[in-house]
Amino acid sequence: MNRTIKITIIEDDETIRNGYAYLIGATEGYEVVSSYSSYDEAAKKIITDRPDVVLLDIELPGTNGVDAIPKLKKLLPQCYVLILTVYESEKLIFNALANGASGYLTKNTPSAKIIESIKEVKDGGGPMSINIAKLVIRSFQKNQESPLSRRETQILELIGDGKSRSQIAKELFIDLETVRSHIKNIYVKLDVNSRADAIKMAKQNKLI
Repeated sequence: MNRTIKITIIEDDETIRNGYAYLIGATEGYEVVSSYSSYDEAAKKIITDRPDVVLLDIELPGTNGVDAIPKLKKLLPQCYVLILTVYESEKLIFNALANGASGYLTKNTPSAKIIESIKEVKDGGGPMSINIAKLVIRSFQKNQESPLSRRETQILELIGDGKSRSQIAKELFIDLETVRSHIKNIYVKLDVNSRADAIKMAKQNKLI
């Protein structure tokens, strides 16, 4: 017999949290046993909730979602953690998965896919939004012998997306001079003199 899947939601936005709770709770075979606005609040009671799956946001007050994953796994070893967030940063995705998340969805994921993904993690799967899966695959397809550092690769990808130096600085929370320095190093390492040549060289060699 299929047992009802018990879910705990940890999401700081009350409207979104209530929306998920309604959506999931109204689906046969699913029960929202608790919802919290932060991990720190959840940690006090979640052991007694005994959820099968925790739906977890990343940007939370206090302990962030990525850091909360191993703590949740320690409190509830048999529980699965499914990330549901707006963030698509490669670093966050890999940190979340390395910390024990079983799946990673973005908040623009259709509601039916979220419901399906909860069951999928409970059954031992690893659901991801299409854009997240593509990012993960692309990361593995990159040339592992790249002369570029992780930060330089990140900057070159943003250049490839058409971002200006100031936009890159803002997006990566670094100053403009640091961006210029990284771009200079990229040009030297790839032996090129322009953005177009840098992107062309990087794509030919699967550096991005």
